[in-house]
Amino acid sequence: MKLNINNTFSEELPSDPVLENSRRQVRNACFSYVTPKKTSNPEMLHVSEEMMMELGFSKEDVQSEEFLQIMTGNKVIEHTKPYAMHYGGHQFGNWAGQLGDGRAINLAEVVNDSNRWAIQLKGAGETPYSRTADGLAVLRSSIREYLCSEAMYHLGVPTTRALSLAVTGDQVLRDMLYDGNAAYEKGAIVCRVAPSFIRFGNFEILAAHGDHKNLKLLADYTIKHFYPEIKDRGKQSYVALLKEVSKRSLKMVIDWQRVGFVHGVMNTDNMSILGLTIDYGPYGWLEDYDLGWTPNTTDRQFKRYRYGTQPEIVLWNLYQLANALYPLIEEIDPIENVLNEYQDAFKQEYIDMMYTKIGIFASEEKDHLFIHELEELLQAVETDMTIFFRNLANYRKSNHIQGIEIIYNAFYSLKDLKDDIVSRWNAWFLKYDNRLKEEVLGDEQRKQKMNTINPKYVLRNYMAQLAIYDADKGDYSLIDELYQMLKKPYDEQPEYDKWFVKRPDWARNKVGCSMLSCSS
Repeated sequence: MKLNINNTFSEELPSDPVLENSRRQVRNACFSYVTPKKTSNPEMLHVSEEMMMELGFSKEDVQSEEFLQIMTGNKVIEHTKPYAMHYGGHQFGNWAGQLGDGRAINLAEVVNDSNRWAIQLKGAGETPYSRTADGLAVLRSSIREYLCSEAMYHLGVPTTRALSLAVTGDQVLRDMLYDGNAAYEKGAIVCRVAPSFIRFGNFEILAAHGDHKNLKLLADYTIKHFYPEIKDRGKQSYVALLKEVSKRSLKMVIDWQRVGFVHGVMNTDNMSILGLTIDYGPYGWLEDYDLGWTPNTTDRQFKRYRYGTQPEIVLWNLYQLANALYPLIEEIDPIENVLNEYQDAFKQEYIDMMYTKIGIFASEEKDHLFIHELEELLQAVETDMTIFFRNLANYRKSNHIQGIEIIYNAFYSLKDLKDDIVSRWNAWFLKYDNRLKEEVLGDEQRKQKMNTINPKYVLRNYMAQLAIYDADKGDYSLIDELYQMLKKPYDEQPEYDKWFVKRPDWARNKVGCSMLSCSS
């Protein structure tokens, strides 16, 4: 098994001088060396062929015993030293101090076809940053991360990726809902990959410690390897870094809103410096269109990370990154300009995105009121977001009275469609029809374009939960079925029509389907 190893993070940035793997507060370092915990009876459940090729593995490689042992913590890649990253973060709006890779261990960086990938095991054992946790992961959370990261990539959402999913043969004790009912579950490890796993929190912890020397080293490293378009302009280069991170983060969250994805735990330590979706814990897709929905039980009371506030939370998190970079910039005005630009850009990009979802591409009159009326209607009765926007593509011009019939399948209860609601929908469809008549695209062309924006298939929580139920019984076939389907989420794929349905009633209030904890 030959990989083109080219480690930069661990060779260009300072390491923790303490080599003992004990929980502690780390200073003056960007990472700590650590060795994955050995597993007793590992078994590979699934490997992404796409990521296999991206990294330069052959089919023979991923079927080998060596690959299994490396991806389950029993063997270290030759000439590498695994490590855990040092970072802090704001959790639910409050500074939490040191956090770090508590259950993630970076194996190496691989360069293939001029692309750089960091390889990381999630659930491979304790690190100095594990605090009171064991550093392990369970099968249910690992299935969710493995499937979701790949699903998000094929939806066109910036994301970390996944290479492999394996069970360890070990039992892991977890209190799934933090209610005192701990139970043993199957242990598992996901190998996830990204150009880099650097987070906002990597900068925050150095700034919090007043470690401006290493803060500058980390910022310069990030620019050199991941933002090479930023030329050395002294302090202005860090303003440019903040601006580029802001742009990428905005694109990411606009895509979340487009496909109805709710991250669930948008702490600053879960924000990628590359604008990638990272850390798939208590996530979910909107079933009924509800701006106030969050899948996270921890956030149930205040709903800080609900669907409708995600863009504002990204901005809040960018403020924290700006605070961390301030010692390198030392000026307020350029920082404020970047953050104000995000606010202005979001308003316009959100409206532009929503208009593309309803098939209006050429019109210059993209007012907020028309979209606001649609959002109010979608919330007037329970309406499935994915099905609504996918079916809306079937609308034909000059047919506004029949418009509501096209979207009937999106309503969870037809008895809730009172006369006043029907009248409001008819009025909206009349306005919609008038706008479509200004478009140059014909009905079929518009449908084709809308179907590249509105997915037919997303990883609904109940689908992932069904795969988890089967996997707990030793049947892993549904993992592959969902994986294959989610590789082409915008295609019709009639063989998978059974998954193009509303959330079943049994999943409405079920743990794992409607609510998840941070251990998910």
